[in-house]
Amino acid sequence: MEFTKFEKISLKNHPELNERWVQDRIADDPGILGHGDVILKDKERIQPRAGRLDLLLQEAESSRRYEVEVQLGATDENHIIRTIEYWDIERKRYPQYEHTAVIVAEDITSRFLNVVSLFNGMIPLIAIQMSALRNGNLIGLVFTTVINQLTLGLVDEDEETQEVTDRAYWEIRGSKKTVAMADELLQLAKKCDPSLELKYNKFYIGLAKNGQPSNFIIVRPKKDFIRFEPRLKSLTSTTERLENAGLDVMDYDVRWGRYRIRLKTGEIEKYNEILTEIINEAYGATSGE
Repeated sequence: MEFTKFEKISLKNHPELNERWVQDRIADDPGILGHGDVILKDKERIQPRAGRLDLLLQEAESSRRYEVEVQLGATDENHIIRTIEYWDIERKRYPQYEHTAVIVAEDITSRFLNVVSLFNGMIPLIAIQMSALRNGNLIGLVFTTVINQLTLGLVDEDEETQEVTDRAYWEIRGSKKTVAMADELLQLAKKCDPSLELKYNKFYIGLAKNGQPSNFIIVRPKKDFIRFEPRLKSLTSTTERLENAGLDVMDYDVRWGRYRIRLKTGEIEKYNEILTEIINEAYGATSGE
């Protein structure tokens, strides 16, 4: 391994390289943005009465789309307005997809970060700072995410943590039979962490470790079944695997990032293998956050 120095250059002031050149590099390999396996859906996409969207990307195995705007130099007010406007147009035109606005710029100023932070959580927004590095005749691009998309506060992180109930509450709201199914799922979760325990909240039964929420799975007992909700990324491959295993996948809760699976008495034992798999995956995904 040999150490070499790179010179940081300004693309905005470069005599040959321009915004279109940057767009082409991202279009050639969208993965360089650092947001997983994404593919190019469209480039210079015409927006009704609003100009052109630089890049439209989509995750390879999900319905999430990214409306990407590229700017050389420092970000400005016009840039953020345009980015949000294009995101809004696309989400209204194609509501079957999940949409995220993405700003890519050479210099994302502290003032801009403060302004963008006001939107984050209300508008799914990612800000990526781009650096161009040169070594002789070679030029590379480095992308650093400075603001990632914020998911609105999860249920267990807000007021429901103060609305603790007990087992008796759920045995009335659901039934003793379905609450007992929560015990079965807890035993599967304990394979990931033996210190986990059930935590009875007003709207769901979650998990806790040392008194702190650890809700990579939650359950909602009903009278005749239990709704099992592992926190997993929505992927076609995952959905097909769950359904092919015989599980009753009700739907996917986009807001909270959870699959909703209906389980009846006896089915936890019947589907022990696949349930153990997805609990492990949900635990692993949460541990990596």
